[in-house]
Amino acid sequence: MNQDLPVAGGGQIWGSVIAVGIALVVVMLRNQKPRKLRIELLWIRPILFGLIIGATIWASHVPSDVVSLSIFALALALGAGLGWQRGRLMRIEVEPDTHAITSRASPVGMILIVGILGLRMALRGLALETRSSLGVPAATVTDALILLIGAMVVTQSLEMWLRARRLLDEARAAKAARTPVGAQPPLVT
Repeated sequence: MNQDLPVAGGGQIWGSVIAVGIALVVVMLRNQKPRKLRIELLWIRPILFGLIIGATIWASHVPSDVVSLSIFALALALGAGLGWQRGRLMRIEVEPDTHAITSRASPVGMILIVGILGLRMALRGLALETRSSLGVPAATVTDALILLIGAMVVTQSLEMWLRARRLLDEARAAKAARTPVGAQPPLVT
């Protein structure tokens, strides 16, 4: 047997690593400047993710055994905690005069995402190798990873929405305190 031939599947790992590396560079470059944040639209992404994840889990056989349901609950809790932290790490700023809201991802948040992706890749491979000894179907592991990502997206959006509303209310109150009672805005001619 020729040792110079590539092992089947080895290219898939490097392909994934390269794709994640390219995506990471693009996202980091995109997040260097603040982006407009419209808090009235923050509900759309969690709803879409919820529908897609719900349909994905529903399409696969939903397990009813205690071990699988415990894994799902753990994935949801872990995803919610990670999503809250990622949302908390997002920099949200309100322009005092126009009340325009901008957001920017923090480098720590990016490191968190890279860590989660690496952990997911490592756990997926480990779970698929040891599924027979653990007695957990591979579908349960992959569904749990989907639930983790979904919970992370939903709670990140919730945290950002709550904080952006609070910051906007504070900016409005500060502007109202600066404006004298009964003052007219300047006329533009």
